[in-house]
Amino acid sequence: MFGGAYDAVPAHHRPVYGGLNFRRKSVGAAPRFGSAHLRLTASTLSRATFCYPDSHLEPTMFGVAERMSLVDLAHADHRDELDDYVEAQVHGGVRLDRDVEALVLDACYRGTDVESLARRLPCRLEWHPGFRLSVAELRQHPDYRGPRYVELGVALAVGGYLNPRLIGDAVRTGCYHPQDLKRVWHHLVRFGGPATPSRIPG
Repeated sequence: MFGGAYDAVPAHHRPVYGGLNFRRKSVGAAPRFGSAHLRLTASTLSRATFCYPDSHLEPTMFGVAERMSLVDLAHADHRDELDDYVEAQVHGGVRLDRDVEALVLDACYRGTDVESLARRLPCRLEWHPGFRLSVAELRQHPDYRGPRYVELGVALAVGGYLNPRLIGDAVRTGCYHPQDLKRVWHHLVRFGGPATPSRIPG
């Protein structure tokens, strides 16, 4: 995608991939990749490139912050919630102490070891309202990724609800196939996201 510029360099010299949060979502531009996100400073825009759709789909539309029509394309495309983002590539690395305005965590991690570790990082901590999906709502969507993943989500739920921490706990047990849990995550993101954008200081 970059004319072979990164083909022969070590991995740490390659671009850092993310998303342009043009919809101002509290959960970040591309929550299909996780419940937490880093909100970068405006200064990183000058060394970022963008494409639409995701680079794994071999897009032909590219841009930079000062000149692109990708946001208009995304607005007109009406993709699934999980695919509704403009991909970003930040060149020159991303440092927590220089390039990150805030780490934004899911509210389900308040009071946990995840919060304790996050507060040791050299960037601000903020919270978004969190992903939370009821078993009743989950059962309404067996065709989204498949009924077996709905049943797995139901089995993982506690008190009738599923959240990112419960899926993370399931990953660490080693008892489930990662791709199965990934599809449960897709259900949670698609149907259990915050209703309205908001930002909660840490």
